[in-house]
Amino acid sequence: MPQTETPGIEADRRTQLRWWTELPLILMVYASYSAGRLLARGDTASAVDHGLSILRVEKYLHINAEHPLNRLFTRESWLGVPADFWYASLHYLITPAILIWLFRSRAQVYRAARTWLMTSTFIGLIGFTLLPTCPPRLLSPDYGFVDTMAKYSSYGWWGGDASAPRGLGGMTNQYAAMPSLHCGWALWCGVMLWRHGGTRLTKVIGVAYPLLTAIVVMGTANHYLLDAVAGVAVMGLGFLLAPRVMKVADRIRARFEGRGSLVAARSRGAETSIVSGGCQTSAGERIPRQRESQLGTGAEPGASPTDAGDGAPAPAR
Repeated sequence: MPQTETPGIEADRRTQLRWWTELPLILMVYASYSAGRLLARGDTASAVDHGLSILRVEKYLHINAEHPLNRLFTRESWLGVPADFWYASLHYLITPAILIWLFRSRAQVYRAARTWLMTSTFIGLIGFTLLPTCPPRLLSPDYGFVDTMAKYSSYGWWGGDASAPRGLGGMTNQYAAMPSLHCGWALWCGVMLWRHGGTRLTKVIGVAYPLLTAIVVMGTANHYLLDAVAGVAVMGLGFLLAPRVMKVADRIRARFEGRGSLVAARSRGAETSIVSGGCQTSAGERIPRQRESQLGTGAEPGASPTDAGDGAPAPAR
């Protein structure tokens, strides 16, 4: 009866990922994201126009929550300073921490979660390229926004160029505001904590973290409300595309593995056969037709070469 594998075995093998392959992949995606943000600077005038268009739409819909939040964070330093630290650091800490946690403790969902995050990040990079947007903090002061990162820069490592360290403002694209991947990544973290945390506390954090991040990005005047909405939409699109991305990756991997197995099988076949003088011999024979000559000296057909006598002379020809 032929042996069959249970469906779970193949799935388990797919989840047997190694950190030395995952880490370079994640670093490559993040490097692409950072380089794309840097290269897709766009035209300043167009970025300002896009920012003002978003602001006009929000005012028309009466959803411009950035103004009251920014005034609050500007007036109350005990809110503004922690918010600046939140904006400048948490998405660099929380997102990798949850990836590592999933890799170590939730291996069965790690690959799908990682693919969802990476797919959404690349979609966001397309948004930065096609729609450079001036954030509220870089608009003219006439529009009523205060750059809290610049106002409270003496409390942190950043200068007046967003959350970039002092002297490195030129290494970032300050017009990569649409969509807000701060909000998108926070939503991904919240979903992972809600679905796989397992405790009431992790569920509460899973809800609070993306909501507070949305408040922070608007209160610090780094994003509009519609930037946050676009970040959520990007994550939704990435969630829908992630299964297809994994299928394509599986097909590519299977194709390369199939070619490797074929080459290995051919090499093994070439090593096991010994060809001499046009006659194929087995590993136990010294020369072609040795077995026939031994049978001719009186050895029984089933006897081994030692039974017939290795030192027996060959018959004269």
